[in-house]
Amino acid sequence: MNATRHADRNHQSREENEHPFAPFVRILGKGKKGSRSLTREEAREAMRMILADEALDLQVGAFLMLLRVKEETAEELAGFVEAAKDAFQAPADLKVDIDWSSYAGKRRHLPWFLLALKTLAQAGHRILIHGTEGHTHGRIYTSSLAEQIGIPICTDWKATRAALDQVNIAYLPLASLSPQLERIIQMRNVLGLRSPVHSLSRLLNPLNAPLVMQGIFHPPYAPLHQETGHLLGYPTTLVIKGDGGEIERNPDAACTLYLSHEGATTTEEWPALYSQRHMKGDDLSESYLKAIWDGTEEDEYAFGAITGTLALALRGLGKALDADSAQQMAEGLWRGRRAG
Repeated sequence: MNATRHADRNHQSREENEHPFAPFVRILGKGKKGSRSLTREEAREAMRMILADEALDLQVGAFLMLLRVKEETAEELAGFVEAAKDAFQAPADLKVDIDWSSYAGKRRHLPWFLLALKTLAQAGHRILIHGTEGHTHGRIYTSSLAEQIGIPICTDWKATRAALDQVNIAYLPLASLSPQLERIIQMRNVLGLRSPVHSLSRLLNPLNAPLVMQGIFHPPYAPLHQETGHLLGYPTTLVIKGDGGEIERNPDAACTLYLSHEGATTTEEWPALYSQRHMKGDDLSESYLKAIWDGTEEDEYAFGAITGTLALALRGLGKALDADSAQQMAEGLWRGRRAG
């Protein structure tokens, strides 16, 4: 009897001394039979604590890697996003048409999607881009080229509002949007693996745009992003396997669109724009990107990537109902752009 009481007191003492974040690690790591996924509410509270610096780095690392091994659920991602959005304190009256995430970087080709975005902005669509850089060696990130082609890089909501009002487009780095999430993404170089933050960042939609565009690299993640957008109540979410993981159509390959629109989830198969694959471009310079925009250089692959990406956005905006009409409209917008 005395031994039993002693064991009970030890157990109670451990519970009293336990760190408040420890239960979330235990839920995920209690063995094959004892562990489970987090509920949406648990995920929201866990991410709230992480963003409020109420969890130790050791706990955050263990938590993220347990999620990575288990693979996150749509309910978990939705809870994480909700906690992040609560922390943003974004202006409720600041509106955009498109939320565009840019977290992967490009490796084999220039970021042609930036020219698609400039074209959309010229056509009157307000676009918020958010992203990060530096977590993967050898990639071209949006932040390195945005300002050179006329896309303002902003550091706060005031600057973001001004850019949107002036040119309909703004890039807000994740480091400005959420320094805590930025720090976690940069942990990739320490942990050696991506974490769920790479997924949730694409779903943040800080200004609650009616269209959320997402590019992923690994196709099995596409339905997860599609379902999470649905759970979060985003009017339209469009997910593709983008070139390098960015939201950019590879014109040499068929493209599957994972759509979530007004509560319904569907897929669409878009055929390749070209019958033969193109060789990797030799010129990955800023000057070549500008030359394509200005019309002083022509590049068949770039034309397909730009207009194909434009077509995806037009489909998401409801301006076109199928691949052919979206592509025709996209080509018209591109040819009618105000270069220079």
